[in-house]
Amino acid sequence: MLAVVPDLPHEPQATGHHLKDSFAHRLEQLEDSRSLGVPVATTRRFFEIEGLDLGGLLALELFTTVIPLMLLGFGWASHFSSQLSFGDILIKQLELTGSAARQVRDLFGSGASLKNTWTVFGLASFLFWGIPMSSQVAKTFARAFRRERYPFWGEVWRGTVWFFMFLGTQALTVKISVGHPGTVLDVLANLLGLLPAFVLWSVTPAILVRHDFRSSGRTSWKFLMWCGLAGVVLDTIGIRLLIRFLIPALLHGWVDFGPIGVAMTLMTFCTVAAALWVITACLSAVLWERRAPIDAVIGKESA
Repeated sequence: MLAVVPDLPHEPQATGHHLKDSFAHRLEQLEDSRSLGVPVATTRRFFEIEGLDLGGLLALELFTTVIPLMLLGFGWASHFSSQLSFGDILIKQLELTGSAARQVRDLFGSGASLKNTWTVFGLASFLFWGIPMSSQVAKTFARAFRRERYPFWGEVWRGTVWFFMFLGTQALTVKISVGHPGTVLDVLANLLGLLPAFVLWSVTPAILVRHDFRSSGRTSWKFLMWCGLAGVVLDTIGIRLLIRFLIPALLHGWVDFGPIGVAMTLMTFCTVAAALWVITACLSAVLWERRAPIDAVIGKESA
């Protein structure tokens, strides 16, 4: 008597159906996104990826990572001078007067007060804290581009590369740009100062998003320049406007809170800046999807 062998599931065929469904779903998503205006599509993507939650976590990491590193960088650049204070720079740049100026001056110590933190361990601790921040940025861009995240260690080393590029970009921008342009050369210097940010946000998807940006022998790298443009407009110019107008307004409005009012102002600034980063990721994804080849946008893993 012959044994009856049960039918085995056809895994390759099931996988094929899964990929086909995934391809059709992503194609439908792409067509739906392209049918909308850019502002509407960007807003929808922002709420689709839970941008408010992502921005809230990112704001906390900006406050605890980037601001301390800015202070340490100022201390090093001033040779840890006891005569110079980061607060004095803010007062001059923001044109603060009266009680707001006194609050800022009292909150920040001199460059010499940062010398004890300028150690291998002290600096490394803040740099290490930048890894969770870059991981949050990677999560944001992966969701905005509708891609799976890299495995843990892959995301760690990619995030580390991105974080150091980000720090280098900030340093170059400060070195090149002029605070208050008074001549044509100053204006040109400020325009040139946007170039590092343009490069950073252009390559950010290539570093953090799980995709090789190639499809059928064609490259979609050139379309990442739209991501750089989105980053320059929202992150760089937007944040400069926030620094110039939002921070002074908040400082004067919260002058009765004393030094805690300055901390509240900085936290509010970080929150708005983090929201701009999330919007940058969403706008970058929308602009890239509209110009890159369809098979590159949908992804070869879905083909």
